[in-house]
Amino acid sequence: MNVQRVLLARPRGFCAGVQMAIKALTWMVRVFEPPVYCYHEIVHNQVVVDRFRELGVVFVDDIAEVPDGAPVMLSAHGTAPDLVEEAKARCGVVVNAVCPLVTKVHHELKVRAGKGYSVLYVGHRGHDEAIGTMAVAPDAVHLLENEDDVDGVGELEGPVALLAQTTLSHDEWGGIVERAKRKYPDLWMPGRSDLCFATTNRQAALRQIAGKADAVVVIGSANSSNTVALTKVAAASGATRVIRVNQASELPDDLCGVVAVTAGASAPEELVSEVLAKLAPSAGTTLVEVVDEDEYFPPPRELREVLRAVSALAGLAFGLPPEGGGPLDGDRSVEASEVLAELAGQNIR
Repeated sequence: MNVQRVLLARPRGFCAGVQMAIKALTWMVRVFEPPVYCYHEIVHNQVVVDRFRELGVVFVDDIAEVPDGAPVMLSAHGTAPDLVEEAKARCGVVVNAVCPLVTKVHHELKVRAGKGYSVLYVGHRGHDEAIGTMAVAPDAVHLLENEDDVDGVGELEGPVALLAQTTLSHDEWGGIVERAKRKYPDLWMPGRSDLCFATTNRQAALRQIAGKADAVVVIGSANSSNTVALTKVAAASGATRVIRVNQASELPDDLCGVVAVTAGASAPEELVSEVLAKLAPSAGTTLVEVVDEDEYFPPPRELREVLRAVSALAGLAFGLPPEGGGPLDGDRSVEASEVLAELAGQNIR
């Protein structure tokens, strides 16, 4: 390998929703005796999922697999409303770590369907987020994966709305929007785009460097929609070689010249550091920043309630006065990548 320089995109890696979900699940494994259950992968990254498995988290694809009374977390991608209710009725503590941006789309779909709209939903068939969203109003929604799917939708009576999976690339979204607008001139769309700001920011940063590099390395898992979208953005931006890797050990040995590096929104920063160390650019690394992200999503309400109760009980047991800020005081200043790194090889109990 003879890499002269690395162009490193910023922002990259964990978004605000992933930060929230990972820190929330970390609190779950600290507070509850194992096993703690999680409905679907907490985020779509194998390193993250494996690390939590080592700590006793059991990931399931069916709420029925969770024993009665056991604590369960619902993943960041969003969960069908009927499954949320099933979990609340049968499981113990239920913490819903759904990203607030996904919740926004769920709300939009529910409202539009309630007003008699037929809803076109742009997303990836079988993706956890798409499954959970479409389940909000299954009789009103039609899945679109490409422009031709717009023509495949039959004649629709009444008003039509268009919503989207949050992790799509603009390239996936733009053509479908234009085709849908031509077919449905009065098409309703939300005033604020459904596409996640973090996804958009990571794509914008990559566009700045993709065409300037001999190769682009995208760090993230194959089942991560926003990671796959980054590989498509790189190719569309003029990259002649695009490589997706889960971790540094998957890097090819023939990389040379200038290499652009970014990471999907579910990929921890430790993976980026390992990739940079293996690339070992002789002329160093240049950080290319498009925007400074400072968005923060607080821990799920259910988790805040659990931790307040635990803190109060501990205070009673030891005769201590109640804490002012509680155990989550300062959560905003804690990085999920740091939390995840601390969990590596640890038994935190």
